[in-house]
Parts: sequence; C-alpha cells; structure tokens
Amino acid sequence: MYAIVEIAGQQFKVVQDQKLFVHRLADKEGSKVSFDKVFLLDDGKKVSIGAPAITGASVEAKVVSHLKGDKVIVFKKKRRKGYRVKNGHRQALTELVIEKIQATGSKATKAVEPSAPKTETKAAAKTTPAAKKEAPKKAAPKKAAPKADKKDFASMTVAQLKEAATAKGIEGISGMKKADLIAALSK
Repeated sequence: MYAIVEIAGQQFKVVQDQKLFVHRLADKEGSKVSFDKVFLLDDGKKVSIGAPAITGASVEAKVVSHLKGDKVIVFKKKRRKGYRVKNGHRQALTELVIEKIQATGSKATKAVEPSAPKTETKAAAKTTPAAKKEAPKKAAPKKAAPKADKKDFASMTVAQLKEAATAKGIEGISGMKKADLIAALSK
C-alpha cells in the first residue's frame, strides 16, 4: 500500500516503514505526526483519488531527528563584468519514519467517478423539458457540416490532400503547401 501525501508543502509518495527527509518540522524528536492531506491511496486492488484530498485518510509518522542536509553551493557569475558571488547553505531537514497509512475515508473516489454521469444526467434533464427550444439549435450543426470537412482536411496528409484536389479538378497542386491545399479544397 502506498499513498501520495503533502508534507511541509511538498508531495511525497510514501510506503509504510519508509524513511523520509522533509523540510524542517516544528515537532520534537520522538513525537508522532499525522498528515491529513492525502491525495491518492493505492492498496494493490483499488486506487482512491481525492478531490483534492481524501477525507478521513491520514498518514502517521514519527519524527526521528532534526538535521542539516548536504552543503549546497550557489555560485553566480557574469562573464567579462568581474561579477562573482559565492554563497551556500545547508538545508534544515527532519527525518521521518512512516508508521501507518490509514485509508478510512476512501469514499472520495466514489464521489469522483459518478461526478461525470451526474453532469450527463443534468444535461439530459436540461434537454428533456426544453426539447422544443433546442430543436432549432440542432439545425445549426447540420449547417456546420462543411466545417467538419475542414477538420478532416487538417487531419489528412499532403498526399491525401493532393489526391482529393485532383479528384475535385484543382490545377497547380504540385507547388502547393498543405495550408494552400486545404484552402483550395474548402472553397
């Protein structure tokens, strides 16, 4: 089982008993910490995705130690200007051990998956009472059929466009580019 959780402003993929280095937390060494912003849970059979976070799910960890990371050198230079600045720092980190991943609130995926059908049913509900008003609107896409042909031309290759142009009787196609062929065929 793994989870994607936000810890100290960053997202991490965590597994139980994993050691993890995150930005410095205010908690003391040896204390237990719980993180509630769980975005994804995977238990091997089912993947739960939150919208944006899974309600009720949490990741529990233990603070092992506070330490500094490796030295990072920041060197800036502008050539031919005599400008050189060398700085560096050691990032303050906290070492965590993930103890438990609780998936009690995995109901958020059920809310995410049916949301698409709910919008479709709302759209269907809107169309049924106002079917008389939408009948003229459906006539407009029939007029838009030549535009659909233009889209078909855009997806065709140059060789296919040249074949269509010769079938239509257009002359001088050998020197035309794809855009010119599409323009000539759509007239």
